[in-house]
Amino acid sequence: MAGNPIDQLPWVYIFWDNSNVFISARRLALDRDGILDSDIRIHFENLYKLASGGRKVRKAVAVGSVPPELRDVWRRLSEANVTIELYERGAGTGTEQGMDQCLQVHMLRAITDEASPQVAVVLTGDGAGYGTGAGFWADLERMHKKGWGVEVLSWNVACHKGLKSWAMKNGVYVELEKHYEAVTFINGGRPAKPLTMKHRPFAVPNPNRKV
Repeated sequence: MAGNPIDQLPWVYIFWDNSNVFISARRLALDRDGILDSDIRIHFENLYKLASGGRKVRKAVAVGSVPPELRDVWRRLSEANVTIELYERGAGTGTEQGMDQCLQVHMLRAITDEASPQVAVVLTGDGAGYGTGAGFWADLERMHKKGWGVEVLSWNVACHKGLKSWAMKNGVYVELEKHYEAVTFINGGRPAKPLTMKHRPFAVPNPNRKV
């Protein structure tokens, strides 16, 4: 008897910059829902499902800030076996850079810990620090060179053009606007719609890639 097809799929690692995803969703709220940005929320369960795509998740890491109103969100993600890394919300770029560095550490650990390439899914979009080799994009390139499949899930309104172009050429780019009504909801208003992944593309690792 043939094995379960999902058992033949590569492992998925999810690297999730919640601050970047949430702030960019707020920019879309007025245009898409006609509401103030303070009323928009991320539907974390659907966004996680979109990122995992029904595949086996070896590890998921989410980085974000620690306002009290997100306490329940972080608790739910933790219960879903998502590793949570929280930072105090501060002014300037220091906090965001700290979040990028946290994701970078987990990405490099994944490369080291896995004997063969798997699939890396990144939820973000800013591509900060790439010019100096300091941001997570540079490490995503390292994963690709090691044969990892790469997927970038991001809002077009915020995604770094170079990162988007690179992802489309070397892996998969998923435009979150196409899933806006499933991965967001309005506080006290519109619920999230059911998620569909009928046209969601997937990346595959290439263990024979030459560095």
